[in-house]
Amino acid sequence: MGIKSLEYALPEQTTQNELLDLIDKLNNDSLVSGILCQLPLPAHIDEKAVIEAIDSQKDVDCFCDVNVGKLWTGNADFLPCTPAGVMEMLCRYGIEVSGKNCVIVGRSNIVGKPLAALMLQKNATVTICHSKTQNLASVCRSADILVAAVGRPKFITADMVKDNAVVIDVGINRDENGKLCGDVYFEAVKEKTSHITPVPGGCGPMTIAILMQNTVKACEIQNKGV
Repeated sequence: MGIKSLEYALPEQTTQNELLDLIDKLNNDSLVSGILCQLPLPAHIDEKAVIEAIDSQKDVDCFCDVNVGKLWTGNADFLPCTPAGVMEMLCRYGIEVSGKNCVIVGRSNIVGKPLAALMLQKNATVTICHSKTQNLASVCRSADILVAAVGRPKFITADMVKDNAVVIDVGINRDENGKLCGDVYFEAVKEKTSHITPVPGGCGPMTIAILMQNTVKACEIQNKGV
């Protein structure tokens, strides 16, 4: 795409201050438009402190508090990559979200919560399920659009999906044979759905596409009027 990528593969022993110093350097480098810190971080580093150290105008993951707040108020500069990728897929395939019952299994800050915000902005009725949800299968069966983002291989089975539902599988796992699989038991569930995303090849490429889109927008914001 013509976007230059700089990689800093730091050793696990890197201190928090060393990492923060690197982020500060990149924050102040006018040639760097976006900063992406690969998570998770080693246990001795405060993940929250690192995320908040990234300039909000270079936070192309949309992880920092400023950008998360803008997302929930509908004034986002950037959209979180995987959730925005899901919404783009639904749009491109002509799947209407407005008025639909959308169930998201998983409440992470990376997928579940921000996806709920984006779906609400499109007038969906959204339910977020998690480890304390009672009657999970029944709740899932109420979904016109079911999103699996729980991080457990083949967790969503056919009996949890209503006929002709749209199923979006965000999970990336390894099955008992070491093969890549999602959170959805694809072979069984696909027979009941109107649309279903595969793993790999579904949400993953969309996540990368939105990251590139955010990076271009970040460059435009930082160079506004130049």
